[in-house]
Amino acid sequence: MAAGFALVVTLARPTTEMDPLVLRSYEMELTTMNISTAKTPSKGLRGLKLAALALGTSLLLAGCAGKPPSEQYAVTQSAVNAAVSAGGTEYAAVEMKSAQDKFKQAELAMQEKKYDEARKYAEQAEWDARVAERKAQAAKAQKAVQDARQGVNELREEGLRQVQPVSQ
Repeated sequence: MAAGFALVVTLARPTTEMDPLVLRSYEMELTTMNISTAKTPSKGLRGLKLAALALGTSLLLAGCAGKPPSEQYAVTQSAVNAAVSAGGTEYAAVEMKSAQDKFKQAELAMQEKKYDEARKYAEQAEWDARVAERKAQAAKAQKAVQDARQGVNELREEGLRQVQPVSQ
């Protein structure tokens, strides 16, 4: 059985002083969204409900923020390793250094239990590493194209030498 969170929002019914067209539109929206409204006996309760909603939302967000970003950390570590393997340190030194620096900052933030900051640095490091990996792959491909062109030119020159008539 999967666990989940439920957020219950109670909206105050609009006043009868509203434009009838707006009132009808409001009721249609609530019907479409399957939200039931509750009458609020006083404006004080309305503020209390809003405060409870704000508190519940902040607790929900705080609960998510308290979890270490271990999955993102592992993905980032893998991306940095892949970039190094692809030749990122040679072909994309700036991006590689940026990725490694941000990864170190993510490690420090994890040790200090600043998980939001660690997640942010880990995500940035992942993307820097992916850019470094792509740049390294592109540079290697460019070098392979240059080598292939050079080989074609050498073959062409050799073929032209064999075709030229020998003068006597």
